[in-house]
Amino acid sequence: MSQGSGDSGSLVFLAALLAALGLSPVLAIHVYTQREVYGTVGSHVTLSCSFWSSEWISEDISITWHFQAEGSRDSISIFHYAKGQPYIDDVGTFKERMEWVGNPHRKDGSIVIHNLDYTDNGTFTCDVKNPPDIVGKSSQVTLYVLEKVPTRYGVVLGSIIGGALLLVIVVVALVYLIRYCWLRRQAALQRRLSAMEKGKLQRSAKDASKRGRQAPVLYAMLDHSRSTKAASEKKAKGVLGDSRKEKK
Repeated sequence: MSQGSGDSGSLVFLAALLAALGLSPVLAIHVYTQREVYGTVGSHVTLSCSFWSSEWISEDISITWHFQAEGSRDSISIFHYAKGQPYIDDVGTFKERMEWVGNPHRKDGSIVIHNLDYTDNGTFTCDVKNPPDIVGKSSQVTLYVLEKVPTRYGVVLGSIIGGALLLVIVVVALVYLIRYCWLRRQAALQRRLSAMEKGKLQRSAKDASKRGRQAPVLYAMLDHSRSTKAASEKKAKGVLGDSRKEKK
């Protein structure tokens, strides 16, 4: 057997051993972006891109952004970072509206698009390579550029919202005021009823006391009346007896 055959057999055996252990000779790099980003015409938007690599960030790291316009099948390169320097491609309309805000040592490959327009609608792809960690899948984010709300409409909308909030505040204040007046009236009525009940009790007590004082007087008058009546009857009987004696 030749030496070349022995070397190839060793490589096959090593690959089989790594596969059996669940290991890979090259670990994949992972790239992350948002799925969707929204902006308005004339504003700016940040396209965030972060990544994870099992290797130290080397000087050979590269970050590339591609753009595929909405409804188009072609993708163009709009940004490239390599050898520690950012490069904005001259192709397309982003060359004077793009800003590099990433930091590879912080595992950040973000860019900013200024002065957005409807032609910016589409899909942006971020791809990162960190040799020897070069195997991985890029990540995509879709940008939606919406119509900018005119200032006068914004003012009108703000006025409507402010008026609605003011109306809600007035209604709530009226509800609390009505409830306060009702509770105050109920409290006054309760105090009045309590005073009336108290007055009735006092008058009842006075009447009972008065009747208690008048009872002995009435009893005395009744006794006197009975005594006087008895004396009169006795006197009348005496007179009648005398008259009968005279007749005899």
